[in-house]
Amino acid sequence: MNDQIHSDGSDHEHGALGDAEYAEFMELAAEEGFDLEEVEGAIDEAGHGPLPVLAVVGRPNVGKSTLVNRIIGRREAVVEDKPGVTRDRVTYEAEWAGRRFKVVDTGGWEQDVLGIDASVAAQAEYAIEASDAVVFVVDSTVGATDTDEAVVKLLRRAGKPVVLCANKVDGQSGEADATALWSLGLGEPHPVSSLHGRGTGDLLDAVLEALPEAPAQRFGTAVGGPRRIALIGRPNVGKSSLLNKVANEDRVVVNELAGTTRDPVDELIELGGITWKFIDTAGIRRRVHLQEGADYYASLRTAAAVEKAEVAVVLIDAGESISVQDQRIITMAVEAGRAMVIAFNKWDTLDEERRYYLEREIETELAQIAWAPRVNVSAVTGRHMEKLVPAIQTALASWETRVPTGRLNAFLGEIVASHPHPVRGGKQPRILFGTQAGTKPPRFVLFASGFLEHGYRRFVERRLREEFGFEGTPIHISVRVREKRGRNK
Repeated sequence: MNDQIHSDGSDHEHGALGDAEYAEFMELAAEEGFDLEEVEGAIDEAGHGPLPVLAVVGRPNVGKSTLVNRIIGRREAVVEDKPGVTRDRVTYEAEWAGRRFKVVDTGGWEQDVLGIDASVAAQAEYAIEASDAVVFVVDSTVGATDTDEAVVKLLRRAGKPVVLCANKVDGQSGEADATALWSLGLGEPHPVSSLHGRGTGDLLDAVLEALPEAPAQRFGTAVGGPRRIALIGRPNVGKSSLLNKVANEDRVVVNELAGTTRDPVDELIELGGITWKFIDTAGIRRRVHLQEGADYYASLRTAAAVEKAEVAVVLIDAGESISVQDQRIITMAVEAGRAMVIAFNKWDTLDEERRYYLEREIETELAQIAWAPRVNVSAVTGRHMEKLVPAIQTALASWETRVPTGRLNAFLGEIVASHPHPVRGGKQPRILFGTQAGTKPPRFVLFASGFLEHGYRRFVERRLREEFGFEGTPIHISVRVREKRGRNK
């Protein structure tokens, strides 16, 4: 079942390919005139398992989002000169010195009701929970504040490796300010100007030393260990009610107020004769005038839960229109590469008219995840709960499926013969061959004679699903184009 047997063994550099299959594949690549180093790099890149996670924490306005942009090498995290402007997306992929990892940006939402210390602590807790290492950002021009000291206590308790970033050191004169941060007891402060890039290389070198090669929680390696399910969805769709129903007891506070769950609740629950670890991710407590802040916290917490899980069960309120927030949460799980099941809750409350319109909404709003198994449930009455386990098992099996290279190339040959790529500019690009370089989720690398248009890639993905299943898992397809060479023109 577990196709990533090579992730811990000697063949790690081959992705999911064994020695014999890899040798055969490289021979094929050489015959087609590909640069073998490039092919090796493509397999390695696509073949990685789950990436280690780096959390960037600190109080508001110390330059966390600016640092995140510097680390990921593009301006994606929102940066504005006032606290609390980070929104929605909180995880990014980054690379340094040939190693890839994920970055969780905790932006800095200042929530007056809770007080600044409590709000920073809440964010830091969620992010640290998801991470394998932490960058703690302190404004060296201000020095260590009481809030910083509170975060230090959290970091000590969590026991994760910490790299201390003394930010806003723009020149030699600021080095002394950075040195003063030794007093925090977190080791060497790394003087950095995230705005100008000064010192970020040394900081990232330290980050790579702190990060493990792979996440601490390896997927599927603990013999007999329970599979991990993240229960995600917008506030008040019934996540806590569902958890209580499957557990057959009231383990989680359920309240009509949206977002009454505060602390993450991980529960070992027996369902369908199997023990699962359910991660309840119900949104955090909201105040009416601080809705945006609560949404941000919910995003952060959802990201933390999804990082820990293998399969995401996305709960949607069937009685309400599918919202932008529902779609964002689905996108977060897809981008994280997790297996997925869509559960429409409160199904017992629907009349015929609502069912008709919901089907139309699903066709239009959720067309991009038509591959995800769907169950219609009621967390209150327990209706159709027995359908949840087979759907989760189907999604996990697909998530771990690997197609042998020979079979994949026979299939690709049929596609190219029956549905060739459209001619563009007098040329007709062709898929020459491909391989599945990894699982969890399935990741394919296709090698082509020219650029493949987005529509054709979507067609290839659809045909892959028709041929090999992959129900309940995203699949990643990357395409490498053969460079022109004199002898292969």
